Amino acid sequence: MTHSAEHLDSAHFDVTIIGAGINGVGLFRELALQGVNVLLIEREDICAGASAAPSRLIHGGIKYLETGEFRLVAQSTLERNLLLRNAPHLVTALPTVIPIHSWFGGIVPSIKRFFRLKSKLADRGVLITEIGMQIYDFLGRRARVMPRHSLTLGKKVRQNWPHMTRKVIATGRYYDAAISQPERLGFECVEDALKLNLGCAIKTYSEVEAFSEGTLTLRDRLTGSKEQVRTDLIVNAGGAWIDSVNAALGLTTRYIGGTKGSHLVIRHEGLLRELNGQMVYFGTADGRICLAYPFLGHILVGSTDIPVKDPDTAQCSQDEQAYMLRMLSELFPGFTIGESDVIYRYCGVRPLPASNADDPGAISRDHIIHTDYAGITPVLSLVGGKWTTFRGLAEEVADKTLCMLHKKRVCSSRQRPIGGGTNYPSSRKKAAYLRQLASRHGLTEARAALLFERYGTIAERVAEYCARAPDAPLASLPEYTRNEILYVADEELVRSVNDIVYRRTPIALRGALNRAVIDEICTLIATPLGWSEAERSTQAETCWHIAREQHGVTDNSAVAQAA
Repeated sequence: MTHSAEHLDSAHFDVTIIGAGINGVGLFRELALQGVNVLLIEREDICAGASAAPSRLIHGGIKYLETGEFRLVAQSTLERNLLLRNAPHLVTALPTVIPIHSWFGGIVPSIKRFFRLKSKLADRGVLITEIGMQIYDFLGRRARVMPRHSLTLGKKVRQNWPHMTRKVIATGRYYDAAISQPERLGFECVEDALKLNLGCAIKTYSEVEAFSEGTLTLRDRLTGSKEQVRTDLIVNAGGAWIDSVNAALGLTTRYIGGTKGSHLVIRHEGLLRELNGQMVYFGTADGRICLAYPFLGHILVGSTDIPVKDPDTAQCSQDEQAYMLRMLSELFPGFTIGESDVIYRYCGVRPLPASNADDPGAISRDHIIHTDYAGITPVLSLVGGKWTTFRGLAEEVADKTLCMLHKKRVCSSRQRPIGGGTNYPSSRKKAAYLRQLASRHGLTEARAALLFERYGTIAERVAEYCARAPDAPLASLPEYTRNEILYVADEELVRSVNDIVYRRTPIALRGALNRAVIDEICTLIATPLGWSEAERSTQAETCWHIAREQHGVTDNSAVAQAA
């Protein structure tokens, strides 16, 4: 793939974006669409930080209604609806159920929170929930693609949820959406940008070492090599690291007051069946919100919201894991849910604005754009925002950037498909599409369907690559083939094995990662990535250390299934 992380095509760029999280890659794509030459710099891999650690929801944020953030909810629901159309290979509708414990609970706390007064909302009754869902449906009316809400009472609740606590007297049901692989969508935004504009480039595993008079000195963290590039404008999309990035540019700021959010992936067949494709979104006795929904054949559980000072040290603790399992067990006392059910866990730091709020959940998820100057070079710092609204934020920042560069917008990204969502077949035409994909590349229809599920219409390129040479399933993970992994390594800006198993594919998230998988993939990609035997060994050891220490993986947790 051209414009890789290895070499820049130009020593000068109109804009340099620091940080390839979802805000950074969204803006990269948006500016590339406008013909702006952009350099994207990332100290790790694309979407390797908080953008790889969300609740994986594309949602309007129904809870933001409680704090009167109607504009944010309206924007979020619109962007949710657009993503369902523009990235249907990764973003799908998610029926969401709210368990309700009373008829009139939460009225006074809701009124207080609406007027930004301190109040813990531990109980949302039928009345408050119904009003909230009515408003949510109204705000989500633009580009609507999903049904409206409904309310279930009495015996029907017991029939639908036999293992749920008897304290639940009703359930509200509305529709949001989930994203299976946000990390892939981030990569696909980058790939789109590089194809749209040959004047754009990306450098991963690189950091700013110095900045002076419009010139950035960059250091490659893997090779140690340095180079200089000139830029007219800088956008700091460093997420939780925004203040430290500004420090490297010579600016002193305190924009970020991040909170840690941790999630679990659990294997529990009984609960998975009872969820029946739905998410439960429930309040807890301490006033927090938890969730659980089907995810890649297992269940995703989240999340915590804990202030953290150093994002580099954030990990999902045993206490957080115990808390989430306890809250889930209280909602479903009919099931036994314990630590042995956890097959994976992850953590990220939300780049929220600095705040003195006692309740981290009360800090706005809306975004703020700060403007500073490093000498005469404008520096825009993107604080806050959320996955769902990344395109809308990119659009807003691009307009501001274009104005500062005295350039004009030439097109809109609103209706433009992303990556594998391009030319995506309708449900009526999907079967014919898969038959043709299988026929063209000598695949079984089951294999074609699997590639389509993973890559959307990019499956065409993956299948073509795989057909170039004899292929075979991985010995340690038969649902992937050798050539499929080589395609990812060759074509998707990969520089480490972590890029493959944690971000370009859902191997780790599915609980399918073990030492044998890591070793086989490292051996396979060592030659195309130019690794020595020592580097191959280091890559494998580092990846396995991350799996065990950060994600709680053991060899016993691997659940690879033959394709």
